[in-house]
Amino acid sequence: MNDWNKITIYCGDNGDRDAADMLSRQLGVPLADSMGEALTLVFDGSGLSLVGSGMRYQGDFSRMLSRVTKGRLHHEMLVKLAKTKTEHPVAVDAAAGMGEDSFLLAAAGYEVYLFERDRVIAALLGDALRRAEKDEQLRGIVGRMHLKEGDSIELMPQIGIVPEIVYLDPMFPPRKKSGLIHKKLQLIQKLEQPCADERELFDAAAALHPKKIIIKRPLNGAPLADRKPSYTVKGKAIRYDVVVI
Repeated sequence: MNDWNKITIYCGDNGDRDAADMLSRQLGVPLADSMGEALTLVFDGSGLSLVGSGMRYQGDFSRMLSRVTKGRLHHEMLVKLAKTKTEHPVAVDAAAGMGEDSFLLAAAGYEVYLFERDRVIAALLGDALRRAEKDEQLRGIVGRMHLKEGDSIELMPQIGIVPEIVYLDPMFPPRKKSGLIHKKLQLIQKLEQPCADERELFDAAAALHPKKIIIKRPLNGAPLADRKPSYTVKGKAIRYDVVVI
């Protein structure tokens, strides 16, 4: 069950009250005087966090620095698949989540348009991007990341660009062994359900006429929208299906 309708917004010590008020109006959720019983969006001195079920999650791109520095970036599977000779490449991430894969693409030189349909996740991602812009090590990378809140199936036709790649990473179905799920995903999955319109998502991506569509899938999962990939690259826990247009 999606827990979005149970969410609470709370402004704690040193929290940005104006930002809390704005998000309250955007979501139609009143500000509370205390933490909620289910999920709470908490504004405090560190920014915006999602709290619930004894867990706390906040987007933090500084944790990604170790993956993009000291020559490590080009060992990333996604970056290898996205390698291009285009001078100013553009990518579309149609199901951005918390933007970590988009960060890798931006670090590799891509201008990335991120679409996120869940308004709470988009708020968390937007806060993470704003904080990263203040970090000298991150500023140049996140400056190439452009967040668009809304359903990518509806919004992608409006961006007016032909991207080098479209990246699709819709929410995976929950694993049977929930203990294996990262704490972040345990909270995010309370908000955003697995993709139910895979064919529409794929068709909208293809309609942008990219050179290729890169699709992140569970290692043993079925192809997205039953579309046979041109080729597949497997990792330890996930795989990438690539459809060359």
